[in-house]
Amino acid sequence: MTYRQSVRGQNFYRLDTNLQSVLRRALGHDLDRWVTTLESFGDWVGDDVDVQAEHTHRHAPPVLEPYDSSGQLTNHIRHNSLWDRVATEVYERGAIGLNYGDKPAPYTVTFAIGYLLSQADVSLHCPVTMTGAVAYVLDRFAPAAVRNRYLADLVRMDGHALTGGTWATELHGGSDVGATTTVARTEGDHVRLTGLKWFVSNTNGGVALATARPPGAPGGSKGLGLYLVPTHVDDAPNAFRIRRLKDKLGTIGVPTGEVDLLDAWALEVAPPPLGFKLMMEALGFSRIHNAVAAAGVGRRAFLEAVSYLSHRDAFGQNVLRYPMMQDEILEMLVRLESGTAMAFAAAEAFDAAHVTDLDDETSARAWLRLTTALAKYQTADDANVLARAAIELIGGNAYTYDHVTPRLLRDAQVLTVWEGPANIQALEVLRMLGNRAPGFEEMAKRVVAAAGAAPRSLADIAQRLENALQDCRDAVAYVQSDPAEAQRHARRLMVLLSDTLGGALLLNEAVYDLAQGDARKSLITRLFMDKRFPETTGRGIGPGRDWALRHFNALIEYQSIDADRHLLRAVG
Repeated sequence: MTYRQSVRGQNFYRLDTNLQSVLRRALGHDLDRWVTTLESFGDWVGDDVDVQAEHTHRHAPPVLEPYDSSGQLTNHIRHNSLWDRVATEVYERGAIGLNYGDKPAPYTVTFAIGYLLSQADVSLHCPVTMTGAVAYVLDRFAPAAVRNRYLADLVRMDGHALTGGTWATELHGGSDVGATTTVARTEGDHVRLTGLKWFVSNTNGGVALATARPPGAPGGSKGLGLYLVPTHVDDAPNAFRIRRLKDKLGTIGVPTGEVDLLDAWALEVAPPPLGFKLMMEALGFSRIHNAVAAAGVGRRAFLEAVSYLSHRDAFGQNVLRYPMMQDEILEMLVRLESGTAMAFAAAEAFDAAHVTDLDDETSARAWLRLTTALAKYQTADDANVLARAAIELIGGNAYTYDHVTPRLLRDAQVLTVWEGPANIQALEVLRMLGNRAPGFEEMAKRVVAAAGAAPRSLADIAQRLENALQDCRDAVAYVQSDPAEAQRHARRLMVLLSDTLGGALLLNEAVYDLAQGDARKSLITRLFMDKRFPETTGRGIGPGRDWALRHFNALIEYQSIDADRHLLRAVG
């Protein structure tokens, strides 16, 4: 492929050979049903959505207009016309609705839509994420009367869909949802909610899931119920007030507010103690969207850097001919592809586990929880590293809003805190280590299988992966033997598990592609393992990376590398 100087205006799906390969491995022939949809979506986000995102971020953010001319509370939020248009069309195109109906798409397809969407606008992806989470919880867990009343309006594709929100965060609690003080008081066939929700994105969406505590319920998470709060009841604003919209670092397009629930009308989705579990189901769904969004931001950062630099000369030649530039671009590429592999591993795990029983913590569901936590942590970190790297490589121009890169960096930062920061993901990892929730053992099986499938040319990579798995086992045994020290080491353990899983997933891709005669992913896997699990010291200084630089153009242009020729060199 040849990189154009401008990324905008291109089809983000057709450009992304790696995404196409990831989806083909995950979905097989079922992908054929969705290629036209994904190509059309990729064309739309690369142009209309991207134009809107720049305009909204720089010139026309949402504005709260809480009262009408007669002084009546309306909670109205005014968006610019470009936002209104794309915010309608994203649901028409099936970002939510494709997962429902007579022949629903796998969730991996709509997670891929989220990945593409975030390359243009994370702000637009945020309400899509929460709408998907609300629809999923209503479809799988809500009482029939609540589901029948609201689900159809969330999944419709005719331009009139409701959108959703998840109202869990309170000022005093933050990530500690169990500290919720919002009160849920039963009144006939409905509930009244009173309290303050502190960080409410998509504030003016049609419905929201909110945690609250009925009178007399115990403290902590076991006392929480889950309730569906519409923004309007009988065509009048519900009894809550948007205090203000947050003035945020990034994601300017999505309105995020503080909401006073003033005896707001709601319907019960689940009583205590099930309410907290169902909100965690919604947040788990959103964490996968967070991961694919982060991978999408990283992909856009990489595209911007390579597209700009491939048309930039300095000191008499194109800058991509300089070894230091090549080295940095390869670092970006490897981080991007490993993160994308992790994000879509979580997406696949969701497709495999979402229909299982809520209380089932074995096998599929335990694996889903662990891979989601690892992917959420790793991809969010990657997005920030990649956005920053793009700015540094492009130089001063990338620090200005003539380029998309400042917006990428500002938007990337929210991905580390949305749906739980790294420390929360590390605590989730600790929960997945034991026999009751054997997420780690499920991971270990997959790592062993990946190493066992490696051909002779990748035997050294397989051995390093097996050594890394043993390090993981030793670390898991240590934190299990000393609960007092477990939290101290939880984050380091998460990093080790993430690196090991990333290597295994890339190795799986390499083996798959080698069977087709292509060694490109084998080289990516080697670069990853050399960085995360080096065989020698020396901080990568020496001749070991020369082979990768010789294939630089093929790697960044996603060209096939002849497996036979490469393997002869590797074995020799």
